[in-house]
Amino acid sequence: MNLKYSEEYQHFRDEVRAFLQENWTAADAASNPVASEMAQSLGSIARTDERATEFRKKAAARGYMYRHVPRRYGGGEQPPDPLKATILQEEFRRVKAPPELASQGPSMLVPTLLAHGTDEQKKQFVEPTLLGHIRWCQGYSEPGAGSDLASLRTSAVLEGDEWVVNGQKIWTSNAREADWMFALVRTEPEAPKHEGISYLLIDMKTPGIDVRPLRQMDGDAHFNEVFLDNVRVPRGQMVGPRGEGWRVSRSTLKAERALIGNASMARRAFDGTVLLAQQTKVRGKRAIEDSKTREQLAELEARVLAAEYNGFRLLTASARGEDPGLAGLVTKLHTSTLAYDVSRLAMDISSDHALLAPGEKHAPFSGFLVQSYMMYFALAIGGGAPNIQRNVIGERGLGLPRDTRR
Repeated sequence: MNLKYSEEYQHFRDEVRAFLQENWTAADAASNPVASEMAQSLGSIARTDERATEFRKKAAARGYMYRHVPRRYGGGEQPPDPLKATILQEEFRRVKAPPELASQGPSMLVPTLLAHGTDEQKKQFVEPTLLGHIRWCQGYSEPGAGSDLASLRTSAVLEGDEWVVNGQKIWTSNAREADWMFALVRTEPEAPKHEGISYLLIDMKTPGIDVRPLRQMDGDAHFNEVFLDNVRVPRGQMVGPRGEGWRVSRSTLKAERALIGNASMARRAFDGTVLLAQQTKVRGKRAIEDSKTREQLAELEARVLAAEYNGFRLLTASARGEDPGLAGLVTKLHTSTLAYDVSRLAMDISSDHALLAPGEKHAPFSGFLVQSYMMYFALAIGGGAPNIQRNVIGERGLGLPRDTRR
């Protein structure tokens, strides 16, 4: 087995390094802290700074970023290539350059618009979303419509050229900061529940929208309730045909599980934990020097590498037009569990300091550590709880009989 890169790929690496040397300085890297990287891995939708935006534009123009997105919509428009994708990840990480934004808009809505949106919708939303200029939240879950999402009752009635939306969404991440929501609504109340749903893009500044935070155990309010009272949405903001929102939503759900299951999330959390172990002293010596800690880090890195290599396997299958099969079903379960285990080790390394709130002296990662630990626990549930994922893997991947309780 030859694990060396060919001359073609080594030349590509040299090109990427030259681009980074010209467009991302050491001073830029110093302003891109680990905590910020961890926040992005959690799907933070905070606006990016102008320097990072400028860099992403240049990287996309060179074909180094958003390679699956056509150039006319702000992407790199490159054919899938797992080796080039690996080189880009390695080189960007080496100099702490901004990665692709990994939040609900770029990672979930953009693939849906590319698959089902009109050209006008793509032109309006894709590039601003990729650059963080438009921030999105997901209007799916409702009281009584969580795991059984097709039971949703939020209604949309067509009046002239507008949809009038009434209902409630819950567990809506980042709704207070979002500019827009992509939402499922019921437009055909008499149709079977999977067939009467449509997919709408809703401006969060529209009159009639009331966002109420849901306070969590860490004191934050990442989740929200969203009440929609006679909210008027232009007819042209429906994605896909009327009544076929369930089919459209499957693209979003697939992208959501890919987002949560992306190995980069676990990799950033792991790299941050290694840095923490190098800086934290336990009983007079650095945590990285403790044999048990090193053993735990080695085990976790093996799992991170397994997730990364499985990602390359999926990318190769995609490039060949092949169905990845079981390999594509395990990513969300494996990676979300892995990220939680990594953050749990970070908590153990920090000991009592891990519980310090943001702004307190000696708080690791500016107090972000305890928040990330709780959020990774939540991500194990979001997008499909572990037992739901095991059912999916067993039934669709292994051909086992359906769960008798359903």
